[in-house]
Amino acid sequence: MRDPLAKQSRNHFTTGNPEYISGILPLMPGNKIPQPAAPYRRAGIWWWALILILSGWGGPRLAAQAVVNNQAVHIHAHPPVKPPAAAQPAPGATPPAAQGQAQANAKTKTKAKKPLPMYQRNVNMVLVPVTVTDPLGRLVTGLEADQFRIFDDKRAQKIISFSTEDAPISVGIIFDVSGSMSDKINKSRDAVRAFLATANPRDQFFVIAFNDEPHLICNFTSNINKIQDRMDFIPAGGRTALLDAIYLGLEKMQAARFSRKALLIISDGGDNHSRYTTGEVRNAVRESNVQVYSIGVFDPAADRSTPEERSGPALLNEISNVSGGRLFRLHDMDELPDVAAKIGVALRNEYLIGYDPSRITDNAKWHKIHVKLKPPPGLPPLSVRARTGYYAPGP
Repeated sequence: MRDPLAKQSRNHFTTGNPEYISGILPLMPGNKIPQPAAPYRRAGIWWWALILILSGWGGPRLAAQAVVNNQAVHIHAHPPVKPPAAAQPAPGATPPAAQGQAQANAKTKTKAKKPLPMYQRNVNMVLVPVTVTDPLGRLVTGLEADQFRIFDDKRAQKIISFSTEDAPISVGIIFDVSGSMSDKINKSRDAVRAFLATANPRDQFFVIAFNDEPHLICNFTSNINKIQDRMDFIPAGGRTALLDAIYLGLEKMQAARFSRKALLIISDGGDNHSRYTTGEVRNAVRESNVQVYSIGVFDPAADRSTPEERSGPALLNEISNVSGGRLFRLHDMDELPDVAAKIGVALRNEYLIGYDPSRITDNAKWHKIHVKLKPPPGLPPLSVRARTGYYAPGP
């Protein structure tokens, strides 16, 4: 069907031109475009405007809408951090944006020089990593903030921060290479590899190997291959300074880059050569903001001939529990890599709950933390694991 406008203007344009019917008049060498009469000129202007809208304006507008929609979904899932726009301050005044940026830079520099302990009143917020599991020990994710309640010395606290994202973490690996681990050392190395395979690319690790005394064999690094190369040539032999190694690991964590910190201990738990006592290390763990996960590769109870070997499981269990971590007891070495990988996944699927302890007036005392969960209907009883408390700083 011919365009009515084309029919009306046949006396003013070359008739029978199929490309004109489609709204396009090609310019060829030597061709002259006659000017239409005034009424038709106005109609032609509106016609070309309609073409421009459909071909030029409409397409980009629809495409931009699609991009905006995609960004909305992306922003909702992973909010991007945009750098603040540069602003020129007025004479004698600092704009709010510059003030905010200056404050952010000051905080960043403070943390870079001396990371603040997580569990202190003077940081205005206590952050508590929480792990939730079902009766089979499987991780439970997808819970919301209003399903948790948190108590500080039996006083309910208002949750002001709630996060489940896989934030980078600083991890220290405490690796037993004493003589009692001689027949377990290869599987223990496999366990470290399985644990590192779950790492976030930004995570940082250090490794302390211990027998008669602890040694830092790999300083903080995100290079997993470097860690594995350093561990492949460590021979097993000597006695077991487990407590000294844990204490050294806690000291090393003072230089950690990230606020989330954890130790992974792989040992048979029989300390017999440490300078530090169990009480000293337990208190150091309580005063730190470091979670401790332990893999106990214990011999059968009947084969534990010394008091240190018999007390090994209880030692690792106590230190792990007070930090909000967990002891995994193994009797089958073939399970060791799988358990190490499970710990890595657990560290990256925690709920990070924050509350403001400003109303708490008891300074320089131990504050007990208790986390309760109200699970959704239809779920079996769930287990909640969190650190047991923190020391408030003195006045």
